[in-house]
Amino acid sequence: MKNKRINQYKIMTDFLSLCNDRYAVRKFTDKMVSEEDIAYLKEAIRLAPSAANRQPWKFIFVVSQEAKEKLRQCYHREWFKTAPMYVIAMKNEQACWVREEDGKQHADIDVAIATEHLCLAAADRGLGTCWVCHYDIELVKKYFPVKDFEAVALIPVGYIDTSVKQPEKVRKSAEEIFQKI
Repeated sequence: MKNKRINQYKIMTDFLSLCNDRYAVRKFTDKMVSEEDIAYLKEAIRLAPSAANRQPWKFIFVVSQEAKEKLRQCYHREWFKTAPMYVIAMKNEQACWVREEDGKQHADIDVAIATEHLCLAAADRGLGTCWVCHYDIELVKKYFPVKDFEAVALIPVGYIDTSVKQPEKVRKSAEEIFQKI
C-alpha cells in the first residue's frame, strides 16, 4: 500500500523554475487578488507540513480597507502600501512541537514552511509576495490581537507592477552549501 501512495505523486518538472522565478516583490498593481486565488493560497498553507502535525499557526488575510490601513501603520515603507492585500503569519508556541532534549520550539520553523507554501503558491498564480519581518511588533499586537498567537511575518500579496524587473537571483555555489560525508 505504501508504494501506491508514492506512485500518486505527480512529477513537477517546472518546480525549480517556480523556485527560481519567485522573488521579493516591492511594487504591486492596485488590482485585488481574486477569491479563487485567495482560496488557492489558503489551501497551499493548509497543506503545509509541521512538526508532529501540530500546525501551530494562524494566517490572517487582510483585505478590508480599514484593516489594510491599520497594517500599513505597522511598517513604514512606501512600497508596502502598494499591496492590495496582506497576510499576517502567526505562531502559537504553546501548540507547537518541542524537542524534549533541549526544549527547542518549532513554531517559527513550522510557520516558515507554511509561509513559503503561500509564497510559492502565489508565484504559481502570477502573484508577487515579500516576507516582511521588521515591523512595529506592538502595533501589530494592538491592531491584530489573536489570543495565544504572535505575528512572525507580514506578507504583502498582489499582482506585480509591470515596471518591476525580476532581479538576478544570486545564490551561494553548491560547493559552499552542500556537504556529502
